[in-house]
Amino acid sequence: MGYLIKKENKKGWVRIVEAFVAILLIAGIVLIVIEQDQNKREDISSQTYDYLVSILREIQLDNNLRAEIVNIQDSELPVEWEEFNVSAPQTFAKITEKTPSYLECIGKICSTSDLCLLSQSPDKTIYAESVIITANLQSYNPRALKLFCWEK
Repeated sequence: MGYLIKKENKKGWVRIVEAFVAILLIAGIVLIVIEQDQNKREDISSQTYDYLVSILREIQLDNNLRAEIVNIQDSELPVEWEEFNVSAPQTFAKITEKTPSYLECIGKICSTSDLCLLSQSPDKTIYAESVIITANLQSYNPRALKLFCWEK
């Protein structure tokens, strides 16, 4: 009789250890999946910010694009993305040409004193970067150009 009690106790402990090991395995797998997802997001965000800075730098250094932005009248500000093709067609073309295929990007031109926020935001992670376009040879009329991007 004493032998049966010891054997049953051992079976109970074995089951407890098995359950504990199973929980550890499941927790380990979940942590690995979460870490891989986080690494993927970090890669995308750093790459996206590199693209944003690259596009804005090209616009900032191009005399024609800078003049196009600076020459927008104060009464037309802010220039939303839907109006870009009319107010700043060359800048619109540059942004759409340089945007990577996995991103959706829109721009906005504002006065430097405005917040220049995104008017309609998709339900996704948004990456934003801005630059000040200050002058061309004819006039000093600073504008803020801001790009907003998210994954398609």
